Amino acid sequence: MFRIFKEFHFSASHQLHGLAEDHPCARLHGHNYVVEVELQSETLDSTGFVRDYRELAPFKAYVDDQLDHRHLNDVLGDDCVTAERMARHFYTWCKARWPEVSAVRVKETPKTCAEYRP
Repeated sequence: MFRIFKEFHFSASHQLHGLAEDHPCARLHGHNYVVEVELQSETLDSTGFVRDYRELAPFKAYVDDQLDHRHLNDVLGDDCVTAERMARHFYTWCKARWPEVSAVRVKETPKTCAEYRP
């Protein structure tokens, strides 16, 4: 099995509802997000790629145009702003365009990561 990965970066704010009042994530705060898209295939195309990285440019445009420097609760809705739910959202978005997508990871900090892999 061949696997490739590509990272995308954006900065945005969010607020997690339903947490204890003293929980820091209950307050409005932001992250420098890193989204890693994983694609896999048992075969390679005629040029030797799982998929040409340049073909993932629409996801970069989506992230830059719709998410970067925005408040994610307003863009994605209050129910979709945890790293776990964002990973699933990005997976669904990417899988609809590239069938080789196998997982998406969302990092809110260098030490934390959530992954969605069906």
